[in-house]
Order: sequence, then structure tokens, then C-alpha cells
Amino acid sequence: MTDSKDIQFSRKRTWSHDLPISYLMQQGVENPGVLSLAAGLVDQNSLPVSITQSAFQSLFSDPGSAREALQYGTTAGSLSFRKLLLVHLSHLEQKSADELRMTVDNIIVTTGSQQYLSLLGEVLLDPGDICLVAAPTYFVFLGVLQGLGARIISVDTDESGMKMDSLDTTLERLEAQSQLNRVKMIYLVSDYENPSGVSLSIDRRKKVVEIAQKWSKQHRIHILEDLAYRELCYDGPVLPSIRSFDQTGETVILTQTFSKSFAPGLRVGFGVASKQVCEAISDKKGNDDFGSTNLSQHILANALRENLYYDHVEYLRSVYREKRDCMLDAAETYFAKLKNIHWIHPGGGLYVWMTLPDSIETGFKSTLFQKAIHEDKVMYVPGELFYAYDHGLGCKEQPAIQKNHMRLTFGVQNSQGIQEGMKRLSNAVKSFI
Repeated sequence: MTDSKDIQFSRKRTWSHDLPISYLMQQGVENPGVLSLAAGLVDQNSLPVSITQSAFQSLFSDPGSAREALQYGTTAGSLSFRKLLLVHLSHLEQKSADELRMTVDNIIVTTGSQQYLSLLGEVLLDPGDICLVAAPTYFVFLGVLQGLGARIISVDTDESGMKMDSLDTTLERLEAQSQLNRVKMIYLVSDYENPSGVSLSIDRRKKVVEIAQKWSKQHRIHILEDLAYRELCYDGPVLPSIRSFDQTGETVILTQTFSKSFAPGLRVGFGVASKQVCEAISDKKGNDDFGSTNLSQHILANALRENLYYDHVEYLRSVYREKRDCMLDAAETYFAKLKNIHWIHPGGGLYVWMTLPDSIETGFKSTLFQKAIHEDKVMYVPGELFYAYDHGLGCKEQPAIQKNHMRLTFGVQNSQGIQEGMKRLSNAVKSFI
């Protein structure tokens, strides 16, 4: 006999349902033979097997270091690893830790940067609080915000990232609506944004700090800078972070991951924030997991210490540069002659953002998506997933959700798979031109 009484789920459960990532995975499993230009995974053949094996051997050659790696770690992360992260950030920024206004006490190691994003949302946002995001932006973080009951307000972007005049106007409007006190965060993927591949220009990196500080009238408005793709740069040097322009070290919270630049299976990310924010995150994290995986931190510490990590990043850049160029060449071959279709040429990252004519919708329920999956056997991520919609005040002034985009990734497929996938996709699109 079963109990027919309803389950009384929490409000957070009702805010976190029908996640698009689950649907995408389901489609991949239920439709064998589909070439995926959707999965934001890394190249399987590029994973650092020999480096990781060498790190294991080094760790386990000494019983003392092996036991240390196999023991519980601390909530904030291994002190020796955090010291290496400080050096790593100094290397990327080409500035000393003192110039960057950070110490090991500003760093917390997490289970990938996704955990840091989630923890930060938990400690900063109450239901009804506001986070400003680019349109479009990383849809998994939109899900995190939705699960916290936060209001998500989009800001216009162009080829140089979030438009600072639009950001300033949005904050001005919220103040006029007596809503400025609910604004807690501005979220930006500053390098090779997932999904668009756009990077925030240097002048806007400086300007966004000024704007956040100007509008921090009742409380501090933080900038959350997500640098997941920072080191996957193919056409130039690593750019200085938004945080490097924060003279106080109090406004910008920076997070990075080793999932894209080394190995996602190790699940190691980290964040840099003020000591006050670090204390709040550490308290929450301590309740959740006592500390992220200690063994993975020791493996990465070895790779950083021996400079094996940086050699691997250079190798990855060459691998992904070739694959990006392959996708762009395939776009020219199969899409250039189709009317009103264009795409962004990203300088790094893993994605190409393609725009179709306004009349062609790309969503899960669209005839294009269904044809692509079931007939042409190719999958993409619909662009509308990357746009937020605010159901509260001010929604009419937000950028409209655009339904004619596709996010394409060159991360997983080899060159032949990329070429074939783009050919299949063009066949699907041609039916609607």
C-alpha cells in the first residue's frame, strides 16, 4: 500500500525544475547517432593522462605525502595549493600579489567553479534580490539564480561585451523604482563568454568597477567575474581581469576553474574575494562538504609546481585553435551562401554563436530543433536558454529574449566530426530559409 499524500517540497525545489541541461543530456542519450555540437565538454584526447600519472607517482612515492593527500583537507583548501594559486594569478595578471591586493586568505578552493558560484549566491542573495547579467549569458548560472529565488535582469551587449551605458541606465531605473537596495550582484563572464564567445573590452573592465562602486549607495554591489575560459585564448595574450582594476579589492569577486584548462574530472576551481565574503563562503561550505577533494588539489599543486600545467595549457591552445578554425571554415563552407545568417569569430573559449534570420526559431519545441535531432542527426544548444527574464519590476525595459540563435561547440568533436556536424546542421537550416 502506498501513501498518496503529496510531498511538501521546499520553495527552492519549486524554483529549480525543468533544467535545460537535463533535457539536452536526455536528447543525446535517446537519439543515438546524433553528432553533438552542443555538449560543452573538453576534448577527450587532450586530457593530461601522463601529467596526472606523474603527479600520482610523485605523491605516492613518499608515504607521508600520500597520507596527507588522502586525508581530509581544510574548508578553504590546502594552504600549499592556495599559495601556488596566488603565484598562478600573479603570473596571469603580470602583477604581484601585493599589487593585486590579495593573499591566501582571499582564496577558497571549491569543487569546480560551479560550486563557488552556487555558494556565493547562497551567502549574498535572498529571494527577490537582483543580479544583473549580460544578454546572453551562461545558462547554468541563470539556473542557480532561479533556484535561489533571485530576480535576474539582463543588460544589453555588443561585440565588446556588456554595454556600460545600458548597465548605468538599468541601475538608474532601479533606483527610480526604489529597487536599488535589492541589487546585490553584477555577473560577467569577461573572457570568451559562454555562449557568445565575446570578451569584455579592457576599457569596460575598468568602467564596470567604477559603475558598481558609484551605485553602491546603501550596500556594496559586487561584481562576480567568471573566468572559466580565461586561459583558452588563441589570438592574443591573457587579458587583465576586471578584478585587477579594483583598487580596493572589495568590489570584484573572481572565480576560475581548472576544468577547461586541465581536467574536469579533478573538479577543482577557486575564487578570490574580500575576507568578509570568504568568511561567509567558508561557513556555508563547512556545512556542505568540510572541504573539497584534497587529493585533486595535491595533483594540481604538483602540476603547477613542476610547470607541467603551463606546458599543457599551451598544448590545449594549439588543439582548440585548430578546432575553432575548423568550425569557422565549415561555417563559411556551409552557411555563407545562406541569407541573413552570421556568426561570431571568438578569440578563445569553446563556442561559436550563430544567428539565424529572425523568422527561424531554434528552441527545443521548434521545428528546426526537432528536424535537426531526428532527421539530420545533429544537436546544438538553443540560444534562448541564455537569456534571462525578470518577472518583477522593470521587465519591459529588458532586452527581449532572442529565439533565433544557436550555441555551437567545437570542444568534443574531432575535425571530421565538426565538418560533418556543420554540414548536417546547414541541411536542417536550409529547409527554413
